Amino acid sequence: MVRLGIVDFDSSHAVAFTRILNQVHPSKEQWVVGARIVAGCPLPSAVQSEEKVKEYAQQCAAAGVEMVDSPEELLGRVDGVMIESDDGRTHLERARPFLEAGLPVWIDKPLAFSLAEAREILDLAASHKAPVFSASSLRYAAEVVDVKQQSQTYGEVLGAMTFSPSKDQGSNPGLIYYGIHAIEMLYALMGPGCRWVSGAESPEGIVVTAQWDDGRICSLRGTRAGSHAFGFTAWCEKTVVQRVVNTGFIYRELMKQVVVFFQTGISPVPLEETFETIAFGQAALTSLKRQGERVPVERY
Repeated sequence: MVRLGIVDFDSSHAVAFTRILNQVHPSKEQWVVGARIVAGCPLPSAVQSEEKVKEYAQQCAAAGVEMVDSPEELLGRVDGVMIESDDGRTHLERARPFLEAGLPVWIDKPLAFSLAEAREILDLAASHKAPVFSASSLRYAAEVVDVKQQSQTYGEVLGAMTFSPSKDQGSNPGLIYYGIHAIEMLYALMGPGCRWVSGAESPEGIVVTAQWDDGRICSLRGTRAGSHAFGFTAWCEKTVVQRVVNTGFIYRELMKQVVVFFQTGISPVPLEETFETIAFGQAALTSLKRQGERVPVERY
């Protein structure tokens, strides 16, 4: 059994993932075996109230998680660490001591809010031979996975359009903070290799168009107003697949991947692709500031 620690409790994900891995979720269908959250360190949050952080920590403690006073106290107690900060600006510093210790680290979405910090996280991981993994749960939605698994039936993906909520939350840039779900669905369908992006926005939402190195074009919509949902259209060789995602089991499917990561030390998503998803979002935000100018997407 892999022993895991959590740093930060300002996201409901800390509670949801603990209940799944510690097998205290009220629905046994949601349980995932192979790892257990044994310790955690709640720290002050710039995006969540002290009361909410305490509430999430107490819920995790009730699920068997021992609370410690500093992240460093997790060293020696756990085999890996989950960074569950809702504030992406803290991900680099929260992950640093564990990466430097060579521990495998899961960083909840997004990897970072800035390209410079994303690059530093991956550089740290490489220099200390510390495995690192970050992904959106939407990447593992059954509807998204089905398109790749049924490639013989559907044919290769020639283009795609994805959508998700994309509201800003204080200092969190919505396109990277929550719009990362649409970005990751797009990459799950298309694979890496985006050449450039161009964005347009209004109070209702953001639309980004993009072209891949092989010439394929795609788009995503990040909604800010009106009804919200997650989904996609994939234009394949043999058919068009349109789906609205059922989010009922996406956390479970993500935790399956997280457990495999901690067991093997191998990220299920190539780190170059993870970096590119952040670069995609950053390039789109730059394009919005430049009235839709095409902006190249950096590579790691």
